[in-house]
Amino acid sequence: MKHRFFVDADLIAGSAVPLSRDERHHAHVVRVREGEEVEVFNGRGASFTAKYSPELLQLIAPAPDREARAGLHLAMAIINLDKFDLVLQKATELGVRSIIPLVTERVEIRAERYRGKAERWRKIVFEAVKQSGRSVIPLVEEPAPFIEVVRREGRKIVFDADAEPSTWRPENPATLFIGPEGGWSEQEIGEARENGCDFERLGIRRLRAETAAIVATALIAARYSDI
Repeated sequence: MKHRFFVDADLIAGSAVPLSRDERHHAHVVRVREGEEVEVFNGRGASFTAKYSPELLQLIAPAPDREARAGLHLAMAIINLDKFDLVLQKATELGVRSIIPLVTERVEIRAERYRGKAERWRKIVFEAVKQSGRSVIPLVEEPAPFIEVVRREGRKIVFDADAEPSTWRPENPATLFIGPEGGWSEQEIGEARENGCDFERLGIRRLRAETAAIVATALIAARYSDI
C-alpha cells in the first residue's frame, strides 16, 4: 500500500493540499520521494491518490473505498488497558464505525486509571486508520455505563458463552457488546433481554475478552461480506 497522509480539509480531484508539520515529519521519516504517488485521506470518508512534494500534495483521483458496508459499533467493557488498546487497534482495522468503552458491573479497572485516556485512544484509532487504508476515523466515545448503552435504539448483539444464540437476522447498523473477563452479571443479562438484544456465542471455548472482541467483530463483518 502507498504511504498515507491525513489532511483535515475537503478533498477535490485536481486541487493541491498542504501537509501539516506532523505529516511532513512523517514523510521525512519514511523517506517519501518528491513525485512519488501517495494516498491522502481526511478522516470523513474522502481518500485520494496524490503526487507528493514537501509543501503540497497534488490530488489525482479517488482512492479505493475500503470502508465496510456494515455499520458495526463495538461496545467493549474496559479491561486491562494494554489489552483495551489492542482491541481499539484491531476493531478499527476490521472496520467498526465507533467504539464505546463500557463500564460494567464486573469491570476491574478503577475509573481513575482510564479517566483521561481519550486522547491516547483516539491516537491509537487514528494510526490504525492510516495503516489499514480506511478513510473514516471511528468515534471513540466517552466511557458509559452498560445500562445506558444497552437502552439505545437499533440492533444489539450481546456475546455470552452461556446464552442460547438468537436466530441470525441481518440488520444494519448493529452494536456488538463484549463483556469483561468476569463476564456479564445476571442483572446485565436481564437488562439485555428486556431491551431486545440478540445473543451470540463464539464457539465451544471461552475466549479472553480482547480475543472475543476481535473474533466477534470479524465474524459479524464476514456475515455482511465485509471481509
